[in-house]
Parts: sequence; structure tokens; C-alpha cells
Amino acid sequence: MALALPAGAVITGRSAATIRGVPLCWRDDDVQVLAPPEMRLGHRGGLDVRRTGIEPVEWEPWAGGRIATPMRLALDLLLGRALPDAVADLDAVLRARLVEYAAVATMVAQRSDNGIVVARRAVELADPRAESLPESKLRVHLVLDGLAPVPQYWIHDAGGRIARVDLALPEYKVAIEYDGDWRDGETWALNRDRDRLNRVHAAGWDVVFVTAPLLRDGRRLIRTIRQAIPAA
Repeated sequence: MALALPAGAVITGRSAATIRGVPLCWRDDDVQVLAPPEMRLGHRGGLDVRRTGIEPVEWEPWAGGRIATPMRLALDLLLGRALPDAVADLDAVLRARLVEYAAVATMVAQRSDNGIVVARRAVELADPRAESLPESKLRVHLVLDGLAPVPQYWIHDAGGRIARVDLALPEYKVAIEYDGDWRDGETWALNRDRDRLNRVHAAGWDVVFVTAPLLRDGRRLIRTIRQAIPAA
């Protein structure tokens, strides 16, 4: 795809992250590119083009074309994105150590691009402990509702560790699991391992399983989780 791009265009965002080893897009997704405002560029299928200036230090040669540096692609993961999506993608590149948190925080603090206020909030909410994009989005919804979820939390009973859950509200003994996730390379998850789930319940914990449709409905998601929190 780089060879088909106009001279001067730069692959960025989720496309560039995927090329650099952090899979954030699929084969059929449009390739995200930056193009300078003065570039003549007619409509081309398969491209998601954003017109903006880009400095020479923000791209590198790749496959006969240009690809954004890790810091530039991180910026483009944040700008013009819904907050949960931006945080999820940033979590992924931080987890892969493609960029460093302090460097990204400094970058967004110094810039004034359109959408930079949301980008700064996304950086504040980032947490590389998240192990999947849905888990990151879940965490953002909970934080915005005033809760304080802890990622990758180990639940214990008298016999020791029982299960590591995606997110936990320890003060309420409520665990939140994105349905279908696995743990530690083992073939178990709470929605499949009933014995382990029974031990979690016996330890006084409630578990909320979040499906993809529920995650897409933010209001119903929060209502479902709030209903699991014990009354004071």
C-alpha cells in the first residue's frame, strides 16, 4: 500500500501501529494517512486521509513510502477519536513499549492541534496494564462514571489466588470480565471455568460479564455494573 500512496503522504495512526507490530486494524480497514494541505489528492478507495502538516522528523522511509514515527502515530491515535477508542489504542502501544508514557504526556501538553484537549484526557486515563482493547474501553466507561476500577486484579480466598480478572472494584467486591478473555496463556476463563467461578462467589465476589453488544451501549453497561454494587 505504501507504494500506491502519493509522494509526500505518510501512513499513520492504527495502520502505522499495525505495521510496527501493534495490531490495531484489520486487512480490510482503510489505510490511515496524513497528507499536506497543498497536496492534490483525488478520492482514492481504501485510504482514510487527514490533511495536516507533518514535520520531516515525524516520519521515516518505509517500503518505498513514508511511515509515521512511533510518537507521531501515537498522536494520531489520539486526535479526533472518541475517548474510549483513543485510550484503548494508546494502552496498546504503551503495553508494546512502542512509546513511553512520559514522552506522550509531554508531547500532548506542548501541542495545540484540534482535538488536543480530548487527547490530553486520553493520556491521563491511559494504563498499559490493560490486556485488550475492550478491557481499556470498559475501564474508561467506569472511570467516567466515577468508579475506580483496578486492572488485572487477583482475587484471593483462604487458599490463595483464585482468579485474575480484567477489572475489579475491590471495595465492592465486584469483578468485571470481558466475555471470552483468557488468562496467563491457560485455557481457562471465569465464564468457562465453573469451579473457579464458584470459588470467586464463595469469597464474596460478584462477577459481571460484559459482552460486545453491552460494551457498545455505554448507558446500559454502567447500569448493569451499578446494579451489581451492594447498597450501602
